[in-house]
Amino acid sequence: MNILKNYINGEWVDSVSGETLDVINPATMEVLAKVPTGDKTASDVERAVACAHEAYLAWKDLPVLKRIQPLFKLKYLLEQHTDELAATITMESGKTLAESKGEIQRAIENVEVASAAPMLLQSEFLENVATGIDEYMIRQALGVTACIAPFNFPAMISFWFLPYAIACGNSMVVKPSEKVPLTMMKIFELIDQLDIPKGLLNMVHGGKASVDAILDHPDIKSVSFVGSTPVARYVYSRAAASGKRVQAQGGAKNPVVVLPDADIEMTSQIISDSVYGCAGQRCLAASVVITVDDNKKIREALYESSKARSVGYGLNQGVEMGPVITRESKSRIEGLIAQGEKEGGAVLLDGRSATIKGYEQGNFIRPTIIENLPLEGELLKTEIFGPVMSLLHMKTVEDAIAYINRGKFGNMACLFTSSGASARKFRNQAMAGNVGINIGVAAPMAQFPFSGWKDSFFGDLHGQSRHAIEFFTQTKVVIERWPKEWTRKF
Repeated sequence: MNILKNYINGEWVDSVSGETLDVINPATMEVLAKVPTGDKTASDVERAVACAHEAYLAWKDLPVLKRIQPLFKLKYLLEQHTDELAATITMESGKTLAESKGEIQRAIENVEVASAAPMLLQSEFLENVATGIDEYMIRQALGVTACIAPFNFPAMISFWFLPYAIACGNSMVVKPSEKVPLTMMKIFELIDQLDIPKGLLNMVHGGKASVDAILDHPDIKSVSFVGSTPVARYVYSRAAASGKRVQAQGGAKNPVVVLPDADIEMTSQIISDSVYGCAGQRCLAASVVITVDDNKKIREALYESSKARSVGYGLNQGVEMGPVITRESKSRIEGLIAQGEKEGGAVLLDGRSATIKGYEQGNFIRPTIIENLPLEGELLKTEIFGPVMSLLHMKTVEDAIAYINRGKFGNMACLFTSSGASARKFRNQAMAGNVGINIGVAAPMAQFPFSGWKDSFFGDLHGQSRHAIEFFTQTKVVIERWPKEWTRKF
């Protein structure tokens, strides 16, 4: 069985650790590879950071126009290898092939936006802040940066950060999730073809030991992370304690509000796609659907749309939803559904104990709907991260907004309506960083930051766009005076 290598200083090298974990296809349960893990992987991080620091010292002084040139080739290589990358994503994460291709496209879009660094890095100048004195601000690179990526988007998440980091003059160490390392392996095979200094981009495998080594290393100046809220809080606090910049995206419990004037057919389909896309394993998946006023038609439409969703192996045609990532995840999600029943919720559609012909051992859960959970119950406060819709009914849009704003998460909130006034009120009052109007997944395009609020984000500057440029640079203010008698001497 293939034991995966690290990519350090422009070379594929073995980990110093002899411990491994199996990388498993969640649909077939086939072991795809073995990935290094264990305490000794901290030494791999140490080596990668040393090489990254040396590369940064040379890279930071290159003109920005030269630093973005490799991004153009990277975009081309990602486009040329989209099918291969998408198939790998599907095999190790369980997504459908269409979802995997969409993920690659979002990664490419971030490479495109980062290529605008010559404009985005421009700063400010003010002549004569005082008589004969000029003042200006410049942006300079941080140094070695790090990305700790999640399992649910093996390709895209790293590209919220990686292209911006190097465009701004930094180097980077990427640690992919040990559950889905194969996609990043293939991406680094493409990176290996770029004309960049050895050590500028490195990849190390591992689990908690590798993460802690990244969080504690004095030469790593920033950490970018996406994962659950408890881990995001841990990453933020430990890295910040070491003086690092941190952007740590956490979990979510994304509400979707449906008003009586919404288009029923369109709304039910969009919401079903949001709840069950990627088997509910994305931080912008709709989780709580709130119907306002007497809205029985949308309830029926959501039931029929959810029930009709095709579940299976994502490489097969016609499949609309794949498995969840691990057996532990399946057990946890099914346990949360049972908890919802105990709290008094009615299981309108039960996806537990799913069996898919030909993939009987896979981690499959069919679309599930739980109705009328108690508002103060634990399940409505818990991120399920699976294909489960909680269906609530409220009297007014004001009630729905008040419920949303009481929640501890603030990643996304969406409204379906044909009323501009209702949409404006919701957009203004909903306490969430990403708001959708007649949109089921309010995922910002690469030109905008991915904005989470409350317990969905720890930090100040988010991934993507100008936020990424600001995150990966530090500002320096220069104040200059050139008296005439001094200039005459030269």
